[in-house]
Amino acid sequence: MVSEFQDLLAAQNISKSFLGFKALDDVSFSVRAGEIHALLGENGAGKSTLIKILTGVYKADSGVIVVKGTPVTVRDTQHAQQLGIGTVYQEVNLLPNLTVAENIYIGRQPKRFGFVDTRKMQADAKALLAQYDIHIDVAAQLSSFSVAVQQLIAIARAVDMSGSVLILDEPTASLDRHEVELLFGVMRKLKARGLGIVFITHFLDQVYAVSDRITVLRNGKLVGTRDTASLPKVELVSMMLGRTLAAATEHGRRSAPASIEREITFKGVGRARSIEPFDLSIGAGEVVGVAGLLGSGRTETARLMFGIDLPDSGAVSIDGKPAKITSPREAVHFGFGLCPEDRKLDGIIGDLSVRENIALALQARKGWLKRMSTHEQTELADRFVKALDIRTTDIEKPVKLLSGGNQQKVILARWLATSPRFLILDEPTRGIDVGAHAEIIQLINRLCDEGLALLVISSEIEEIVAYSTRVRVLRDRVHVGELKGDEISTANIVRAIAAEGSSEAAE
Repeated sequence: MVSEFQDLLAAQNISKSFLGFKALDDVSFSVRAGEIHALLGENGAGKSTLIKILTGVYKADSGVIVVKGTPVTVRDTQHAQQLGIGTVYQEVNLLPNLTVAENIYIGRQPKRFGFVDTRKMQADAKALLAQYDIHIDVAAQLSSFSVAVQQLIAIARAVDMSGSVLILDEPTASLDRHEVELLFGVMRKLKARGLGIVFITHFLDQVYAVSDRITVLRNGKLVGTRDTASLPKVELVSMMLGRTLAAATEHGRRSAPASIEREITFKGVGRARSIEPFDLSIGAGEVVGVAGLLGSGRTETARLMFGIDLPDSGAVSIDGKPAKITSPREAVHFGFGLCPEDRKLDGIIGDLSVRENIALALQARKGWLKRMSTHEQTELADRFVKALDIRTTDIEKPVKLLSGGNQQKVILARWLATSPRFLILDEPTRGIDVGAHAEIIQLINRLCDEGLALLVISSEIEEIVAYSTRVRVLRDRVHVGELKGDEISTANIVRAIAAEGSSEAAE
């Protein structure tokens, strides 16, 4: 046990600007030996910039970085690792074409007679992952495993490499409850050994579960650093937003429309080894929430509906007429839209501008022989930037430079520009800040009021309860029940997910 705290890593009066925009303004931050320090703030608050300065990706314009009491200039990420600073970013940053063992030990493979000792490397990798209760074939390619398993492998690698400080940037975003607890157990063990851990997350309950101190940034400035035990959650949210959250999040469960119009029906649609056949109808002005644990079949359901995966059973009808959807192009033709779970991989095109990303789906619907002019794209982008409050200094800015919440709004704008009738949102609030979270929920409610049919997949059960007219519950790739009206509650959804039989879940 650590008896006395000591600053392992400190940033003193750090400032950083990009093209005249001040991303950090005189920010100070430190992590002590034997503590878990939560770094919080809305997207765009400066968290990522600070972390990239601490790890040598960016150079500060002014200020000092101190490692174990010694001022240092962090030359690059490799130098940061040599200084004992390990980092795991929100998006898995490993090589999918290499094996699990090769990813864990890349650049530091064990050698024998001058050659890589594959047997020892695999044995070491297996033993390391066993600490996380992960028992997989470490000789298999990384790409053969789920995003959640890949995230845990990245964390295991960083922990193994980190000498004194471990920075975790949204490490739990793709993990289920059990995997989160495994990670927290490891974090607590590392804390007891004297490591300092910087924990960046948007899940406030997780902050209170494991952190010792909290630092809040807002608009590139330091709001304050407080002991977690003495900071009420309401006050923390106020620190993050600079205003109370009540007005932004007060909304009750939606009532079902008096009559269902313009109905889309999926009858017996399913795909072997993906999702069992299900029946689901959804009409204008409805929000069907989809609840279930990681791997329950939520995303698989969305992929079938949008034609990404082809069903091997069932049929689709729109307004009572048969409809064949065998590709996303056909889905778009019928007025469908999909905001995917992984916005960076499947949603935005990072190097294209905000304007080009917003115009993309509408241009695809028109066909590439009827190209939209730059003027038309600009008018479209300006309209949706204003309507959705997309925070960007310029619609010509590459969309990858926007915060996560604003990237999500760009994807929403892309589909709204096509005037869809049915919009599928897969984890629309994943990995975004508290303020953007509330704005996305408000937008869901507004779109429903305007007559759009929405299917919203979310890991946040309270969120689903707030905006859903119906809730579809999935477990083990089976649609096990549906809740309506007064049945919709957090407790009932949890019970349905945990129930052993589908009939019990439906009740």
